[in-house]
Amino acid sequence: MKKTITMSALALAISFGAISCKKKVSDADLQTQATTIVAASPTATIEVKESVAHLGGTFATQAEKDAAIKSLKEIKGVKDVHDMATVEVAPPPPPVETASAVDPMIQQKVQDAVKDFPSVKVEVVNGELTLTGNVSAIQARKIKESVDALKVGKYNNNLVVK
Repeated sequence: MKKTITMSALALAISFGAISCKKKVSDADLQTQATTIVAASPTATIEVKESVAHLGGTFATQAEKDAAIKSLKEIKGVKDVHDMATVEVAPPPPPVETASAVDPMIQQKVQDAVKDFPSVKVEVVNGELTLTGNVSAIQARKIKESVDALKVGKYNNNLVVK
C-alpha cells in the first residue's frame, strides 16, 4: 500500500510538472515565423538567436519598419527584437525651374548700367533681379544711383562693400 501511495504521488507530481512546464520554441521555428513577417520587405533581413530577433537591412518607410518590429515582438517565444535596420533615404526632388519674373530688357539695362564695374554681376535669383560682387563705398553709391535711375522696381542689392 505504501508503495502504491508513493507511486501515485510521484505520478501526480510528474503530471503537474508536465502541465506547468512550457515547451520552449526552437530558434528554427521562430526564424520561420519571423521570416514570414519581413518577407514583404525584400531588402530586410531577420536572424533569430537564443529567442532574440535581430532585424537588419533596409525598409522603404519608417512605418513599414515599425510594423515589422511590432509583429516580431508579438511572436510567442521571441524575448526581444534588436533593431539594426535602416530606412531608405528618398533622393532629393529635382530643382524646380521657374520662368524668370524679370524682363530680359530690364536685366540688360541694369547690366549696361554696371558695365564699368567688372566685379559686379547681374543675375536673376529666385525670380528677382540681384546684384552681387565686391565694390568700394563710392562704387556702391554710383551703382545704386544708376540702377535706381532706371526705375526697375525692386531688386536685391547684395554687393559687398570693402
